[in-house]
Amino acid sequence: MKYHVFLSFRGEDTRLSFTSHLLEALKSKGLDVFFDEEKLEKGEQLSQALSRAIAVSNISIIVLSADYASSKSCLVEISDIMIRKRSHGHTVFPIFYHVDPSNVRKIGGSFERSFDEHESKQPTDTVQRWKSAFAEIGTLKGCHIKGGKFDRPETDYIKEVVEYVMKKLRHIGFESASEELVGIENQKNAILELFKQKDCRVIGLWGMGGQGKTTLAEAVYKKFSSEFESRWFLQNVREEIKKQGKESLRNKFLSELLKSNVDIDTPSIGSTLTQERLNKKKVLVVLDDVDDSDQIDYMGVKHFGYGSKTIITSRDRQVLESGGADTIHEVKGLTENDSLQLFSTFAFKQLNPAVGFQDLSRRFVLYTQGNPLALKVLGSDLNKRSINYWKSKVEKLKDCPPEKKISEALRSSYDGLDLVEQNIFLDIACFFKGEPMKRTKLILSGCYKGAECGINKLFDKCLINVSSTLNFSLGYFRYSAMRRLELRVIIDMHDTLEEMGKDIVCQESKTVGKCSRLWNLKHVEEVLKYNKGTDRIQGIKVDMSRMGNLLLRPSVFEGMVNLKFIFFHFPLSFLSSFWQKKRSLWLKKREVHKKLHTYQDDIIFLPDELRHLRWDYYPFNSLSSSFNPKNLVALELPYGKMEKLWNEVHQDLVHLREINLFSCKNLKKIPNLLGALNLETLDCENCESLVKLPSLAHLTSLKYLHLKGCRRLKKFPEIPNNFDTLNLSETGIKKVPDFIERLDRLQRLTLTKSMVKDVSSNISKLKSLEVLDLSGCPIVKFATVDVRSPSLRFKSLKYMHMDRCKSLNLLSELPPHLLDLNVHDCTSLKKVSFADQNLYQFDYLDADDTCFHAFTMLFWNCFKLNQESINNIEANAMLKIESLAKKWAPRYNWQYNLDRAPRLICCFPGNKISANMFKCQSMNSSLSLKIAPNGGSGSRFLVFAICLVADPTHCLGHQLRDCICEYQLTTVGGGNGGGGCENFRSEISFRGFYKPVKYMDYHVFILSGIDMVIEDKNYEEATFEFYIKKFSLDEDNDGGEKYIKVERCGVHVFYVDAESDTDATEKRHAGNKEALAMMAKKGMEDLKD
Repeated sequence: MKYHVFLSFRGEDTRLSFTSHLLEALKSKGLDVFFDEEKLEKGEQLSQALSRAIAVSNISIIVLSADYASSKSCLVEISDIMIRKRSHGHTVFPIFYHVDPSNVRKIGGSFERSFDEHESKQPTDTVQRWKSAFAEIGTLKGCHIKGGKFDRPETDYIKEVVEYVMKKLRHIGFESASEELVGIENQKNAILELFKQKDCRVIGLWGMGGQGKTTLAEAVYKKFSSEFESRWFLQNVREEIKKQGKESLRNKFLSELLKSNVDIDTPSIGSTLTQERLNKKKVLVVLDDVDDSDQIDYMGVKHFGYGSKTIITSRDRQVLESGGADTIHEVKGLTENDSLQLFSTFAFKQLNPAVGFQDLSRRFVLYTQGNPLALKVLGSDLNKRSINYWKSKVEKLKDCPPEKKISEALRSSYDGLDLVEQNIFLDIACFFKGEPMKRTKLILSGCYKGAECGINKLFDKCLINVSSTLNFSLGYFRYSAMRRLELRVIIDMHDTLEEMGKDIVCQESKTVGKCSRLWNLKHVEEVLKYNKGTDRIQGIKVDMSRMGNLLLRPSVFEGMVNLKFIFFHFPLSFLSSFWQKKRSLWLKKREVHKKLHTYQDDIIFLPDELRHLRWDYYPFNSLSSSFNPKNLVALELPYGKMEKLWNEVHQDLVHLREINLFSCKNLKKIPNLLGALNLETLDCENCESLVKLPSLAHLTSLKYLHLKGCRRLKKFPEIPNNFDTLNLSETGIKKVPDFIERLDRLQRLTLTKSMVKDVSSNISKLKSLEVLDLSGCPIVKFATVDVRSPSLRFKSLKYMHMDRCKSLNLLSELPPHLLDLNVHDCTSLKKVSFADQNLYQFDYLDADDTCFHAFTMLFWNCFKLNQESINNIEANAMLKIESLAKKWAPRYNWQYNLDRAPRLICCFPGNKISANMFKCQSMNSSLSLKIAPNGGSGSRFLVFAICLVADPTHCLGHQLRDCICEYQLTTVGGGNGGGGCENFRSEISFRGFYKPVKYMDYHVFILSGIDMVIEDKNYEEATFEFYIKKFSLDEDNDGGEKYIKVERCGVHVFYVDAESDTDATEKRHAGNKEALAMMAKKGMEDLKD
């Protein structure tokens, strides 16, 4: 058993509070968490079980509370965790819960007392080992929850921790236990030797199914992945091409390698730029399960840079030879001893056979011929079985011909299942491989009693497994900025077992219509065309892109009264192309999708036993009036032709969990859903004719509602108050109503390009709202709101996007500490003001958190801003820099990727620099200033805020790259070029931000970042030179980079005392605040004059 997260905590401190809430949040994302004794089987020794759990976990989260160090078991855990971190690079994330991280580093406060007690009872070397590990934890980057009335709610911290974990898991992938599998060491070493050969760029792994090719490739990949600039393990190439198409899969693959979007729609990588970028990359790539040599060339393997390595696995040696493999390694079966160990691991949960089972074990090992898959499946089936069962099983295998022994060994495990388990296995093999685990469980639970137990049984017997993937589905191609990408757990099955399951179904009858499941294209067409369906058919699945046009009789399904599953689908690549091609091509392609018809569009009969109906481009105006969806769990009709689903009479929808009507252009209304009390997802995105939704307020299980692109929908939907995300972009909604305040859990509200003109003042009461996006709306003002306590206004709002609102003229009383304020191209905007910063706490924004890497205030092309508003924007930017400076200073020497470095970027139209904010100015791109002497007794940091004026008129939005600041700091008596001078270079990246298509006229940039935090060494003078870099496609320009002229520049220095000098820090804080207040006051006076 492997875990995504190991959770370490002091039970008495946090078990019933913070930790239990964190555990629930992690599990809600489908993560497997090791949580204290909850996972321990009775009789296991605590220390052994914990150590084993740490070793098989991806991430350890340590909740360090005040009494943590008093627990001996907690210290044993932390010691094991840090050993694992040093030896295997294990990821560790500490949460400092109501404790000071410095007390952890220095073992102070309550921790000092706890260790004193341990020293009186435990051996000195043991306590010293604990101390070392504990202090090291205090140096790690983590999360600090201070507590108290001024701190954020703990739910906010929990959300951030979960986001960190999900991001980390997406990066490292859910690791399998391949390194721990028995018997691959010798073959792994052989591959390692091949890796050392410079002329061996492409390594082929060849062998039969289940022989361990993927396991071996994964082990080598993990061993070397850190040595390569880019890396990617592309699993199941053969299968993914069927699902996504070659073009889509290649674009995703190259995008991952190059860390930027790649969109190539030609058979070869024709783009010279893409080829050149690949040529410069040293990459490690695994192409797993390739069945066509053309796939190797298609993925661009020959373009990878010097030092790159590619591992390709295939069952076909000829594929590897034709595909250009420099060497081919045959993955052979395990040796007898290794086979016995692997078999025993699954049969006895130990490395050797139990007493009395040695001879039988050797006979089973002999029959499996060293095939790891067969050893695992057979061993799992025999686990905890009686010796008589073993003897019966071995006798059955004895009479089997040698060439069939492996398949017979696999089949014997299937034969040992009960009827429900066998049906579930066949359903997965034929229909549900690669489908989400959660939905599959729900659908199969509607078919069989005890389905979830049956799925678990198949997992225990190694007949299925689970894997994790990004939510890469139809919805993946229509993410807005606010639709979050999540990891999901899917059901997987080895190809060999899938083939075995399908073979079992084929053996049920020689008559096609009498087999229980249909997936073969030829068989499906025969049954549908000639009405050969019978009551034995339980499911049909077919890829319609491979079908010809087929005329159906309305009664085609009448004989299939036990039909539970219909999957008439197109591959993902076929559907996603709509967003990637021109509309004319899209319209032409619509005709291609019209595969199934009836005479005069007669509505087709559907059996009431249906649990899952998936029919892409459903060709009829509605579902049959005789169809009762009482058993339906999932209804998916994307791109359907229907105008309605069914009449209002159906109330028995208690099993219905999902409705997907994506891009049903003719759909006008959704029927009454009063009976759908368990509905979780309603997807009506791009239903352009939809004018009416029923009230959904009673559907308390509803979690996902997609209405983007419903342009005729004018009324804000009535939904339950448990929503955290609501995307109403590109709808006809004109008003955000007063009842918005009831959605008190709403965190993200997106109304991009909708028709919203009026927003209720109640929106400011949403205590959980973090993201508000009204970009491209005809809204006129976002004005002052009458709230009893101003400090309650937008308490949690971090991201506010109102760019391209051409009619917007007023933004007043904005929260002063917004993380991202984007209002570019609001060409009517005149007035902007911010609320009093004293009513808001800045502490809730921790510049150390990964999601808080940049603050932005983007007013590009807002040319009607009055001077008072510009003063307000400048003052707010400087307020944020002052607050951020204190958070950046302790981390000034941390290493960051340029695009992710903490920074602030503020931009607005103009050609003047405020004399109040930046007293030191210059009329060109360079200046010098004096550093104020350090009057305190402690050390301090210098934090530079810069202001530049430039004209980016001839620069397209995506071309603006970086601001470069080169500066020299001189110590007392240093002199020009003397030993007392130090040179620095800082870069602030503009990449990755929302930008206008084109800039117009001069703009003012106020900038700062963690790269501009310098430890003061009694410097007395600073000299600066500034550049703004843009990207150019001009071939005559070396390197593709040019510079925009800096017309004016200014610098302000913030002086930040080091952590240790608390009194000095408070004084300096007050001084900086007073100085900024004076600047703002002086600016207002100048304005009045």
